[in-house]
Amino acid sequence: MAQTARLRSSTRLSGTGMAAPSTKGVAPGRLPVLGHAIPLRRRPLEFLAALPAHGDLVEVRLGPQRAYLACHPELVRQVLLDPRTYDKGGPLFDKVRPLVGNGLFTSAWAEHRLQRRLVQPAFHSSRTASYAAVMCEEIDAVLGSWQEGRAIDLGATLHALTVRVTTRTLFSTTIGGRAVADVQQCLPIILRGIYRRMTAPVGLLERLPTPENRRFEQARGRLRAVIDETVQGCRLSGADNGDLLSILVGAQDEESGERFTDDDIRDQVMTLLIAGTETTASVLAWTFHLLSRHPEVEQQLQDEADRVLDGRLPAFADLPALDYARRVVTETLRLYPPAWLLSRIVTGETELCGQKLKPGTVVLFSPYVLGRNPHSFSGPDRFDPDRWLPERASSVPRGAMVPFGAGSRKCVGDTFGLAEANLALAAVSTRWQLRPVPGTTIRPKPEAALGTGPLRMLPEPRRFGAGARGTNP
Repeated sequence: MAQTARLRSSTRLSGTGMAAPSTKGVAPGRLPVLGHAIPLRRRPLEFLAALPAHGDLVEVRLGPQRAYLACHPELVRQVLLDPRTYDKGGPLFDKVRPLVGNGLFTSAWAEHRLQRRLVQPAFHSSRTASYAAVMCEEIDAVLGSWQEGRAIDLGATLHALTVRVTTRTLFSTTIGGRAVADVQQCLPIILRGIYRRMTAPVGLLERLPTPENRRFEQARGRLRAVIDETVQGCRLSGADNGDLLSILVGAQDEESGERFTDDDIRDQVMTLLIAGTETTASVLAWTFHLLSRHPEVEQQLQDEADRVLDGRLPAFADLPALDYARRVVTETLRLYPPAWLLSRIVTGETELCGQKLKPGTVVLFSPYVLGRNPHSFSGPDRFDPDRWLPERASSVPRGAMVPFGAGSRKCVGDTFGLAEANLALAAVSTRWQLRPVPGTTIRPKPEAALGTGPLRMLPEPRRFGAGARGTNP
């Protein structure tokens, strides 16, 4: 029988007042063969959010396979800070790896160490300013295209923006406009296909020659071809264009002397394209949706933009002063983290929350569930950017806020993505207010990233404050 009592150990986690993990349970509603595949497919967020009531570590079934969801932040920390024992893997990653390659996101521990050393220089802090300049150019172009009262699909607009930013920082001048358009067209199809394959209880449907499967394979083939052509062009030119691709082509590990092959680079570029577009676009879409429902937060954000920017667009040097924008983005990440469910696979016998785990056992964790835990966050459903003021953030349990992961496998591009999100948020706050088109209904769309779906909004020029002195489009 599942242990559902919420008895807590008398031991408390230092500095948080939160009880140490102690309880185990079993998710209700398991079906023969399918396990919990149906609720995970049809209503995954509701299903996952209900599981902490059954224990700190909850058994679920992915089809016939037993897995465990770590609901307590301390258990998540144990998993993330021990990547050798809890390696990347499980049915989620095993289905993604053949589709996007063996890049940083999907590679196993031993391969990841080398890959991380080779990729890390591309995201050194010294390069962030040049990347931010590209971000600001693209953000300015998007804002300049908006017209008062003319509705836009903000989700699609932001996705197009992040695709252009990512492709320009990846490929600089080595990729043409047609190739950028191909990337922009292919990525959404690939992401939808990946999610469907991740959540399918058996691997039959994706092998059928359906129109959707054919579109997926065509999009994946085209994207791989664009990357291969660009990599070959970069190798032949031998030039350092100051972009991410030039760094990957020229990277050599100091310890082993190894370099990336063309196939390796393709895998890394596929990973960076997916991670650098859908995630940032999703966070920004949710941010503007939340701002439209919380005018008091929007006003504080605009006041900061007016004070810091005085009507001009932001630049990289402004980021430290845009503290409220940073808190707004952080709070959005808590409520709507793009990576809403992740898995690890146990590589050796171990124990988690008193549960003995054998090699091959799948362990899951959900940043979405962690961010809405009332034991970690007071009023967890309330949009409150000030909860990230230093004096309040210090009480958040470690492991409760992991939208980018933690430890040696923390997202290599987290600083890149946050810079892009904060710059876009401040720029929009300087020039525009965004209001939902009447009748618009938004529900979380959990696919490869946690998106909003179509988000139709009306741009209204800023009319008050220092921002009104700037040039409106």
